[in-house]
Amino acid sequence: MKDREQMLEDIRQAIQNGKAKGAKKLIEQALEDGLEGQVIIDRCLLKAMDKIAEAFSSDLKFVPDVILASRAMNVATVVVEESMGLEMAKTLGTAVTATVRGDLHDIGLNLVSMMLRNVGFKVYNMGCDVSADALIKKAEEVNADIICMSAMLTTTMPQIQGVIKLLENKGLRNKYCVMIGGAPVTGRYAHRIGADIYTGDAGEAALKAKKWMQENGRCKAVNEYFINGD
Repeated sequence: MKDREQMLEDIRQAIQNGKAKGAKKLIEQALEDGLEGQVIIDRCLLKAMDKIAEAFSSDLKFVPDVILASRAMNVATVVVEESMGLEMAKTLGTAVTATVRGDLHDIGLNLVSMMLRNVGFKVYNMGCDVSADALIKKAEEVNADIICMSAMLTTTMPQIQGVIKLLENKGLRNKYCVMIGGAPVTGRYAHRIGADIYTGDAGEAALKAKKWMQENGRCKAVNEYFINGD
């Protein structure tokens, strides 16, 4: 039998390397050997995806790597949840993501949404060409912590500022963290229009969003378990 730390490391590596079948087999063996499901979630699943986010942000991992790791993470989560008879509620925070009105690009948006979900956020991905009113309405509806917007065209960048101004007009600006990104967007632009976070890629977005939650006292317990959905 492998020692506890080696089991955990093997599971982490399998997830980080996108080996879904390998991760499943390792977790099943670890559970059979008496390793607790919550330990696997705390020490393997979430830490593995944090590492993927860091590697992606540093250009050490690429989009296909992230997709494979995400699939491995999903398989691993199901195995652990089934073994415990519980459902993991990812309650780090809630994010609403969208590409702004007039912009039909959604590849980067979907990647950011996936990375946020993998590090513990509940994510509502509204897709592309989303109006300021619709975005804010959704954020209010789901009691979001973060509004994440993408613009891939210089002609649609002003829509980001439009959302921020509408938040201000509604007296809601301080309620949300506004995170923005996209090919033409820069940190200087984010600062000028009053956004809270500028992110250059999906991995960085996940790490910065998580850091913001922690620094602003909104970071809930990442792992809460509800028996039978209660």
